[in-house]
Amino acid sequence: MTDFKDLNLKPELEKALSKLHYVTPTPIQLQAIPGLMKGNDLIGIAQTGTGKTAAFTLPILHQMKEEYPRKIKTLVIAPTRELAAQIGESFAKYGEFLKFKHTTIFGGVKQGRQVEALKKGVDILVATPGRLMDLLNQGKLSLKEVEFFVLDEADRMLDMGFIHDIRKVIAKLPHRRQSLFFSATMSPQVNTLARSLLRDPIHVEVTPQATTVERITQEVYFVDQKSKDKLLLELLEEDHLTSILVFTRTKHKANKVAVFLNKNKIPAEAIHGNKSQGARTRAIKNFKSGEVKVLVATDIAARGIDIDNISHVINYELPNEAESYVHRIGRTARAGTDGAAFSFCSAEERDYLRSIVKLIKQELEVIKHKYHSEKAEYAVGEAARPPKKQRRGQRNRSSKPRNNNENKGGSGNGSKRPFTKTYKGKKKRGGNQRRQSTRR
Repeated sequence: MTDFKDLNLKPELEKALSKLHYVTPTPIQLQAIPGLMKGNDLIGIAQTGTGKTAAFTLPILHQMKEEYPRKIKTLVIAPTRELAAQIGESFAKYGEFLKFKHTTIFGGVKQGRQVEALKKGVDILVATPGRLMDLLNQGKLSLKEVEFFVLDEADRMLDMGFIHDIRKVIAKLPHRRQSLFFSATMSPQVNTLARSLLRDPIHVEVTPQATTVERITQEVYFVDQKSKDKLLLELLEEDHLTSILVFTRTKHKANKVAVFLNKNKIPAEAIHGNKSQGARTRAIKNFKSGEVKVLVATDIAARGIDIDNISHVINYELPNEAESYVHRIGRTARAGTDGAAFSFCSAEERDYLRSIVKLIKQELEVIKHKYHSEKAEYAVGEAARPPKKQRRGQRNRSSKPRNNNENKGGSGNGSKRPFTKTYKGKKKRGGNQRRQSTRR
């Protein structure tokens, strides 16, 4: 079995890895590091939690040379403040016994300290796109000396509307450089950006696109919207739920859920885009230390939180983009541990669940519980049934009201089939709960 010593990294890097008790590289590290040490460009398709940060920080630190005065030789762009901060921490950990200087810049805070750090000189800059463009436009930094360029979570940045900023940054980089491109998915838009950025890259894909971690137990709870708080409270009272990340779609709902939990004596904090950077940093710190049991987040945290001991992810609200589900639940079952993901699904969210099942192509267990909603369950069954083909010239009647009794699993024609093959029921022997499976 290959270990880090077989990669022939600098002794200073091996010393840092030994101090961190890193012995065996992850698949992406094993595949990426040798090629990057040779100077190749790289395109990596990998989910968070696969060890990709070390896959690019280690070979970059291995190749960098000390030069004075210090100039920005490495530029890493990440979509969120949290992810940028964590990448900066990785450079600090792995480069502990090297003399390189790094800094992290992002929005949401005053730029004074960040500008001062840049004036003193840095070798490595980790940045979010917005603040990077602000300081470039102000003439506070130069990218003319960049030798290593990393675009991390490219698909997420495009989803957040940073495509124009990214292209402007790329235009300011030297033509001769080593470029690394990481994405969890490869849409046509992401593929176009990658081709414009890379030259004859090596290709690393450690997991099939949009798959979920095998160690995660995935369950669905059909529940009416008004009963979600009660169900959440009941689940959180179970002892084995020790460190929980709860996802909502909106900032307002994240705040409401956090307030509700604290009123019921469950320590919780909310994190989202309207929170100041200081508040977000404190919330993550308190969550990591165990001072708060529950962190309630919007999708800004789906790829921006790197915490090893999250026992459960709860989707209080299903994401309206199926890919976000994969990134949400990927916050648990990290570093070789097991994890669980519970998803609350109301009748209004049936299409979201249908898209998720179609994307991940995996079983989801349906859990019957005190607040179980047959209306939501049957609504999903109805959503899974493909529409009948419309004959040529036939009038579209979809806008007319139908006599559709969802509580009976009807489809407007008296049918009582609550499920299609996608949602096939089965009973579990023993115990008081009944479980069913959702299948593609």
